[in-house]
Amino acid sequence: MKTVIIVQARMTSTRLPGKVLKKVLDKSLLEYQIERLKRVKLADEIVIATTINRKDLPIIELCDRLSIPYFRGSEEDVLARYYQAAKEHHADVVVRITSDCPLIDPQLIDKVIQFYLEYEYDYVSNCLQRSYPRGMDTEVFSFLALQQAFVEATAQPDREHVTAFIYMHPERYRLGQIIYSENQSLHRWTVDTADDFELIKRIIEALYPQIPKFTLEDCLDLLRQYPDWSLINAHVEQKKYVA
Repeated sequence: MKTVIIVQARMTSTRLPGKVLKKVLDKSLLEYQIERLKRVKLADEIVIATTINRKDLPIIELCDRLSIPYFRGSEEDVLARYYQAAKEHHADVVVRITSDCPLIDPQLIDKVIQFYLEYEYDYVSNCLQRSYPRGMDTEVFSFLALQQAFVEATAQPDREHVTAFIYMHPERYRLGQIIYSENQSLHRWTVDTADDFELIKRIIEALYPQIPKFTLEDCLDLLRQYPDWSLINAHVEQKKYVA
């Protein structure tokens, strides 16, 4: 079976336009993320799923420079973009990552993939029941489930959130969940606002020069040293799925 990591990425974020290419230490957030995704052992390919909007051409240029495959699809219908990208790259197993999570831990992604493969689920994630920091979100699901969602999902939120159709039908799909050893869900390491970026910038600047392959645990250790940093974006509210 072929396992493909598909990363949705665009430049037209409403709250922080161009966030995925914002730079820290002369490297964009998306480049840091790709560097980390390359260390996932159980994935066969990484594909950046961006849009046909001309504003996303800088993402294409980055992919070309890094020799990373990309797919261009609908800006609004993210489910269609995922399905078409997965189909084009012959994915049997899809790993969904969003580009606003530059600190994503490759060891965690491997753990979720392994759990999916070992227990033959249709869908496994670490974010339906939150215990990991937001920004470590990993979803793994079958191409078949994605195809069914693409064909059958009609509600706009389901087209935008890609996997909602799957996990909202537990009677139809076998759903698995990875839980962290302790609840660290209070942490917000995703980039959606300027304050989010400020926190991520501090974390990368503190860790990357000494530990370029830093882990989730390294981030937690750092924030134990600087607990005030977590207050930078503590007020930011996550966009919610609305049926």
